[in-house]
Amino acid sequence: MVSQDRADSGKQVKQDRDIGQLIKRLDMLDERLDNMDSIVTSLVERVMARPLVVEVTCPNCGQTVQINVTSGVRLRGKE
Repeated sequence: MVSQDRADSGKQVKQDRDIGQLIKRLDMLDERLDNMDSIVTSLVERVMARPLVVEVTCPNCGQTVQINVTSGVRLRGKE
């Protein structure tokens, strides 16, 4: 009976540890998504002001892909 209680408490401790680790991972994911949101927002603000070129290099083959993003807003010349 005593050994079964210890086994149950051991399982509970392991579950608590797993839940704690899951919470940490979710917090890290949330922070990363917030950072990505900030980057995307700044890119969108820049695109609305002027054209933007993004270059991405493939980690597998090393090929560079160039993405040109333009806005629907007309650029004004100096008046």
